[in-house]
Amino acid sequence: MTEALGQGSAKVANSLAMAIHEHRLAPGMKLSEDEVGEIYGVSRTVVRAALQHLAHEHLVELKRNRGAYVAQPTVREAREVFETRALLEPRTAHSAALRCGPEDVAILQGHIEEEHAALAQGDAGRALNLSGQFHIEIARIADQTTIADFIAQLVSRSSLIIALYWQRRAALCESHAHDLLLRALERHDAEAAEQAMKEHLLDLLTSLDLSDRPSVPTSLKDALG
Repeated sequence: MTEALGQGSAKVANSLAMAIHEHRLAPGMKLSEDEVGEIYGVSRTVVRAALQHLAHEHLVELKRNRGAYVAQPTVREAREVFETRALLEPRTAHSAALRCGPEDVAILQGHIEEEHAALAQGDAGRALNLSGQFHIEIARIADQTTIADFIAQLVSRSSLIIALYWQRRAALCESHAHDLLLRALERHDAEAAEQAMKEHLLDLLTSLDLSDRPSVPTSLKDALG
């Protein structure tokens, strides 16, 4: 991101993206250029470049004459994102199982441990962000660069979808899907990894209420402070 944006804008974009992924910035929240600039101590030009990058990543929506807002995926978009993940990620898990080495297992195990620690601290937003990174890491292990980049974008958009439509927050605590996936990868059991990913994504989809969208914005300064 730094090469494309410049160091200042990249820092702002990364920080805003993290806040969105961890649900500290709610879908629909207005991102005032002046306020963001004041929080980070940068110019409006730097902020504008960061917001334009996040818009390209579908995390921010730029509305003409109104400014920038955290994106709010529609029900249709939510279904499309998870249907696409269901098509791609099981086969990616299959490929990853054939390539997974001890170092990869250690990295994935670290993600799971950090996720559990975040849950124990009551930080569901951070746990969800780590959960998304777990999926991206599996795509990396599969050594399919183009698909991995696409999955990273889908996982990023999933964070917004979950923030809007998640109805079963206890699912995080109930789920052992990542542990099952890791064990299959560690055994190089491609079929089991593929099936575990299918079931995991189905469970994620059924934890969403795609008939309603609550409105939960808070102040920008509180979210980023």
